[in-house]
Amino acid sequence: MVRVAVGGTFEFLHLGHRTVLTHACRLASDGELVIGITSDRFASLKDRHVASFADRYKQVLNLISSFDVNATVVQLDDPFGPALTEDFDYIIVSIETLPNAERLNKLREEKGLDKIKVVCVDYVLAFDGKPISSTRIAKGEIDRWGKNSW
Repeated sequence: MVRVAVGGTFEFLHLGHRTVLTHACRLASDGELVIGITSDRFASLKDRHVASFADRYKQVLNLISSFDVNATVVQLDDPFGPALTEDFDYIIVSIETLPNAERLNKLREEKGLDKIKVVCVDYVLAFDGKPISSTRIAKGEIDRWGKNSW
């Protein structure tokens, strides 16, 4: 049985997040998907207000409900969550979070654990050719679909 990990803040659940989560659901269709969502405490370290864990959790569950996948959601209080100690076959990341996955595998190796195969999903671009991101949405530059918000 394949075991897949994916994690993030999932603020605004924008098109980039949807792409990453869709990829994770498809890869885990015959196994288990563990979705880590940053806790309110961990999200508070960002330089802006982030919606509550409960709100972000509901949005993620609503999205994955359209997939036939055995999924579990966990709160993340650090960048790695259960991927640091539990066995997974794959971890799905974006280009932005790829360095965290590389660091994760280095830490796993130091602990004598097998590396997790990293699947990197490319950026989803907004109307202006720049990546869609929660930061850009929070600034009002674009909406969650990558369209101009003015």
